[in-house]
Amino acid sequence: MTVPGYLAVDSGGSGLRVAVGVPGRPPTASGETREPVRTGARGIDPEHLMAQLLPLARALTERAGVDELSAAVVGAAGFASLGDALRAELPGALARELSARSVALAADAVTAYVGALGPRPGAVVAAGTGLIALGTDLTGWRRADGWGHLLGDCGGGAWIGRAGLEAALRAHDGRDGGSAALLAAAEEQFGPVRELPGRLYPRPDRPAMLACFAPRVAERAPHDPVAASILRAAARNMAESAAAVCPASGAPEVAFTGGLLKLGDPLLVPLREEVAERLPHARAVPAEGDPLHGCVRIATELAAGRLALPGEKTLLYVVPAKGD
Repeated sequence: MTVPGYLAVDSGGSGLRVAVGVPGRPPTASGETREPVRTGARGIDPEHLMAQLLPLARALTERAGVDELSAAVVGAAGFASLGDALRAELPGALARELSARSVALAADAVTAYVGALGPRPGAVVAAGTGLIALGTDLTGWRRADGWGHLLGDCGGGAWIGRAGLEAALRAHDGRDGGSAALLAAAEEQFGPVRELPGRLYPRPDRPAMLACFAPRVAERAPHDPVAASILRAAARNMAESAAAVCPASGAPEVAFTGGLLKLGDPLLVPLREEVAERLPHARAVPAEGDPLHGCVRIATELAAGRLALPGEKTLLYVVPAKGD
């Protein structure tokens, strides 16, 4: 007896997370890689993704007792702007190498949305080092921010860290708006702040380096008004992005997900207040799961032929099985 299953893949900044299971059930086998998929002139590299995925996917399908893949879903960071090569090559590669019948490729914002809310109308803000908001009324997607640490990601970890370091440098210079508490925290973490530009600007991981200071801002917020005001501004930006994408009618839900929420009450208390003010018609709910959970949900719906989410080439690209 043939056992059909699904393959769910979350491709992010630290590598691949992969799950295999039978539609309608939680994954029965999972694993991960430690190397992020390369990007180049063609965007996200499909050959590098497949080179990492194939051995792991084959091992997991065997472990899960899955004989064939009725659906394969890959959620990828950067897919919206760097996914042309994936769209051109990955569906064929997954069908050829893993006999996947139906394939869906998704932006990580979509998988974060589906992991948090499922196929229901609303808005989800994914906040980590960066920040992006995605909303849907189930007829189309709306996106806000996600423009990177130089042009946006307002309220994300890198944004908070940069604002905290600016306040530290203002205190160092004796300018208004400075924070002696954040200056002390910056020098404790990075050394003399006058050396910080030389250490920060040449690094390829500037967003992560900035974001690693966000917890220091949260630690000082209960006793430092400058740090508290930075987190209040971050909460305001997060709520504004949610409001920009949330359906204006009906009874939508709004959820926040991502590692930034670990900052705790110094961020979450003002966030709840800002959301209540800007989205009085929406119901705030906890996120049900993460982006990999979202990939599993999409794969289950795709395998059953009832995927109700709006297709949009740069956000959710679906290649159904031939004959469907």
